[in-house]
Amino acid sequence: MADGLRDKLIAAKQAWARAGRLLTGETAPPGTRLPPGQKLVQDWPILDLGIQPEITLDKFRLVIDGAVDNPVTLDWSELMALPQSEMTADMHCVTQWSNYDNRWRGVSAATILALASPKAACRHVIFHSFDEYTTNLSLAQFHQADVMLVHHWNDAPITRAHGGPLRGMVPRYYLWKSAKWLVRIEFSDSDQPGFWETRGYHNNADPWLEERYS
Repeated sequence: MADGLRDKLIAAKQAWARAGRLLTGETAPPGTRLPPGQKLVQDWPILDLGIQPEITLDKFRLVIDGAVDNPVTLDWSELMALPQSEMTADMHCVTQWSNYDNRWRGVSAATILALASPKAACRHVIFHSFDEYTTNLSLAQFHQADVMLVHHWNDAPITRAHGGPLRGMVPRYYLWKSAKWLVRIEFSDSDQPGFWETRGYHNNADPWLEERYS
């Protein structure tokens, strides 16, 4: 049943990409708060493929590897022992909703970069989720002050439904780049388009350029 629902949801999203659903054909400068085609909501809609894996903190592991000088595997206590950061940022989903002023707490990308020390040839970062979902970023996209690995939203632990205990947060790009249930960060010298990027969605995903689909 779960596999059947998942396949139907994937097929529907791929059909959106083929049809260019929600596209307005407009662009806007990054200083414009609401990107083209987006609608402001007050809640945080739950969107997934019908499966929400449960990752207990005692079983949690985050692997950081690939083109780095210092590959590491962190358990939950080791992750929490890293410097913790807070930020407030908007988020924008490709399904057309945006939510303002979300308060995030977690570990900054800068801290991960300092810990792992990417090799000179590294140009890309791949998020891997517990459910085998992946999404890709350029190293330049990852290496921004507002990119974090987040475990709290609005002063409460991120729920399982929203990708807890740990998810990526890349607020300058559509939300599919902010992988839920994060278990691995792979640094790479080559690009590796992920789950939605290989199913008709844009490799870059800038909301202000309306990069919904490839």
